Parts: sequence; structure tokens; C-alpha cells
Amino acid sequence: MPASPHYDLHSHTTLSDGTLSPQDLVCRARAQGVDVLAVTDHDVTDGLAEATVTAAEVGLHLVPGVEISVTWSGVTFHIVGLNIDPAHAGLQAGLARLRAFRTERGEEIARRLEKHGIEGALAGAQAFASGPILSRTHFARFLVAAGHAQDMRKVFRKFLIHNRPGYVSGHWATLEEAVGWIVAAGGQAVIAHPARYRVSATRLRQFIEAFRDCGGVGIEVVSGSHSAGDVAGMAQYAKRYGLLASCGSDYHGPEQSWQELGRPMVLPAGCVPVWNDWPAPDVQQP
Repeated sequence: MPASPHYDLHSHTTLSDGTLSPQDLVCRARAQGVDVLAVTDHDVTDGLAEATVTAAEVGLHLVPGVEISVTWSGVTFHIVGLNIDPAHAGLQAGLARLRAFRTERGEEIARRLEKHGIEGALAGAQAFASGPILSRTHFARFLVAAGHAQDMRKVFRKFLIHNRPGYVSGHWATLEEAVGWIVAAGGQAVIAHPARYRVSATRLRQFIEAFRDCGGVGIEVVSGSHSAGDVAGMAQYAKRYGLLASCGSDYHGPEQSWQELGRPMVLPAGCVPVWNDWPAPDVQQP
């Protein structure tokens, strides 16, 4: 009996805040044993065409996706859309609005960092951005390169989170908007890395209920940032709320060695995979 396909349904390219091009990301995924890869850049789908061509060349099944930023009850959450139609006009209009806000936020981050004595932050962050997205990650890379912090984790804690000099709150899509865009584009909406949000268990349950009630169908049980305990807890949420279970590395590049593509992603027993009703993937042995 052939082995089950290896799924990784959350990854990023240079079109948002990853460090590999779509082509290089797909090739690395295949070399790491991934059979089915979702490219889910933040608020942009521009890398999907290149990724799809490369996937066909290397025998990998490419799932077109996106990761949408959401503000719910004053907290930023991320929703992954899987198997979307990237040409859908409503989806693209919504994503364009979020990208415009990202640009405005980036300019404000730079102003605040300048007041803190850090000059050239906007140009420095833009130098690390290869696509239409300007993110906090690009500012973090600039700050590390300029010697203001030792690594990415420390630079966020020092400059870019709440009550730090470069923090600017997000005003993203509503939950209903994000799920609506994904569903209208023919996709499935999935809560990204749910154990990562700094909210109480009660608030997370309330968010999951609201997500399900507006048409969301899945939750990332396995994520590159989830511990074994997180996986077990998210599996229970999936079962409790009747959600499909997804898995994804949330890969951003080889610099983040703790989130490698191709690492084993086994869903706990009793979880129904988000791909349960998908057609069998067309993959070839690498």
C-alpha cells in the first residue's frame, strides 16, 4: 500500500514575509518530502502562478491559498484560505484594502522608530521586502541587521509588540469579511496557529464559535509553533466544534530552523482532515 501523501498547508514566500521565492519554496518542499503544499502568503496571492508552474514541474500538488489578517474583539487573528480561486474579484478587492493598510502602518512604524532614535527604518524595511507586502517582519529584519537586537524573537519583544516603540495596532478585516471572501472564492476558511494567540481559553472558544458561525470550517491542529500539548488541545477543539483539522509548518524560510518544511505532521486520532473530501492529489515520487 502506498504511503499517505504528506501535507503542509501553511507556508510563505518573498511575496509576503518569507525569504524564498515561490519557485524555491516549492522545490524545497518537494525535496523535504512534501506532496501537497499550500502557499498562503499574507494578504496577497501574487506568488501562486509561479508556485503552480514549479509544482507541476517537480510533481508536487499545489493548493492555492492565502492568509488573511483579522481584527476580532480588539485582537489580531489570522485566517488561512485553502483552495481559493485567486482570480476572484471580491477576494482581491479585500486583499488590496489590507495591503494599503499595511503600507500606512509601515510608514507609522517608521515614524515611531525615528522618534526613538532609529533612522532609515522605512527604507531599511523596504529593502527586505521583495513583494507588495510591507510587514513587521521586514522591520524586524532591518533592526537585526542594523544591530538593534540579536535575533528576530528579541527584536519583536524590544520594538514591535504592544507598549514598545515601534508598535502600531492593526485595523484588519472583520472575521465575517475574511471568511466571506474565502468562501466566495470557493475556498475553505481555517484558523491559523490557534495556540499562538495571547487570549484566554474562554476568549479563544468564543472566537472559534464566531468563526464557525460565519462559515469557517477548519482549524490548524498541527502547526510549526504548536507544542505536543497544543496539538492535543487543538484536536479537542476541532472535535468539540465540528471543525476539520489542518496541518502546516507556517514556514517562512531556512533562517527559522524550528519551522522546517517536511517535518512529520500527524493529526491526532479522531480528527477529520481538512483534505478529507478533496480529490486524490496528483503527485509524483521526488
